[in-house]
Amino acid sequence: MRKTILSAAALALPFGAPAAADTLSDQIRADMPSLTALYRDLHANPELSMQEVKSAAKLAAEAKKLGFAVTTGVGKTGVVAVMKNGPGPVLLIRADMDGLPVIEQTGLPFASKVRATSLAGVESGVMHACGHDTHMAAWVGTARRLAAMKDQWSGTLVMIAQPGEEIGQGAKAMLDDGLYTRFPKPTHAIAFHDSAGLAAGTIGYSVGPALANVDSVDIVVKGLGGHGAYPHTTKDPIVLASRIVMALQTLVSREVDPQEPAVVTVGSFHAGAKHNIISDEATLLLTVRSYTDETRKLLLDGIARIVRGEAIAAGIPDDRMPVVTQRGGDYTPATINTDKLTASTADLFTRRFGAERVIRTKPVMGGEDFGRYHRADPSIESLIFWVGGVPADKWRETGGDATRLPSLHSPFWAPDAEAVIATGVEATVTAALGVLGKS
Repeated sequence: MRKTILSAAALALPFGAPAAADTLSDQIRADMPSLTALYRDLHANPELSMQEVKSAAKLAAEAKKLGFAVTTGVGKTGVVAVMKNGPGPVLLIRADMDGLPVIEQTGLPFASKVRATSLAGVESGVMHACGHDTHMAAWVGTARRLAAMKDQWSGTLVMIAQPGEEIGQGAKAMLDDGLYTRFPKPTHAIAFHDSAGLAAGTIGYSVGPALANVDSVDIVVKGLGGHGAYPHTTKDPIVLASRIVMALQTLVSREVDPQEPAVVTVGSFHAGAKHNIISDEATLLLTVRSYTDETRKLLLDGIARIVRGEAIAAGIPDDRMPVVTQRGGDYTPATINTDKLTASTADLFTRRFGAERVIRTKPVMGGEDFGRYHRADPSIESLIFWVGGVPADKWRETGGDATRLPSLHSPFWAPDAEAVIATGVEATVTAALGVLGKS
């Protein structure tokens, strides 16, 4: 790990405080009008997963102007921008581009009015309800600063604009399209995500697991249908599916170590069409979450065992056994912050922003496919951190109680975008110099 050449005074300087001429904070401040304009454009014109053509074009154009070697269409709509600047590590910096099928209700003057059809064929409103517009604007700001600071670092910068994070497909698509073979393979990977649970401008980081393994599991419970007045002539799939739902709760409560986080949630239960008809089929849709591969296997194996066991207990014949399908295309692996990069970067953040703005946070059970970049080669040092987005007035009004605030994916989520972008740029540049900075 190389040491940066930032002065101690600069490292201690929080965003927004008085600064000496020509500091990183000053440069970011001067850049904010154009970054804010870009953010508002991106916010008003979101694109759904794997359809981010216009967003990608805007980011690619910005990178080309800065002298990056830019390749578009990687993993369908992804952008890879490479800047070689002498010997040294190879640092990957990622931003995600996709919006969500959410009808915006923020009341912002630049709110999205876009409607689009997803790859699944569902037409809906579209909104940057997860803050990827702030990520893209900060990506551009980071590229500008690092391109202007080439005398301060040595190595290779690989900046990627990734599609399809919301459906867990974008990182895999870029890797499958040769991200590590067509372009310099990273030694380090960094990203940030805005947070709906931290005050605007605050930085959060986790040690080890940051986000969860996410599996989607479908269970089709087969029975023997009939008249609701004669249940003894049927094999009721609703009763069996209900028993399965209850038995699944014992996986976390009785089979997983109490100190090991795990979640099994039945998000959908669908069966039947009329009051007096016992259907012949019920469908359960599950989300299964964990941090380790061992716990993930325990949960998935346990689901299959419980489903079969309950079916046998209900007298279901072998040729009518429930079908359990793990939807591999929806799987995202846990995102792990590696120890060395996390410790060194957290130290740099604390020195630059002050201890009151840098918080060690608990890992969350949300999913994030950034973890695939480390999973593809565990030798790659990896870190994703949070940048708080809750506006100051909302934070004070609620006392920082996240349960009283709009969450990510909410149609009401409107972060303090300028604070997220400015802090995101400053923190990412600081982290980048921690990897690439000349000693």
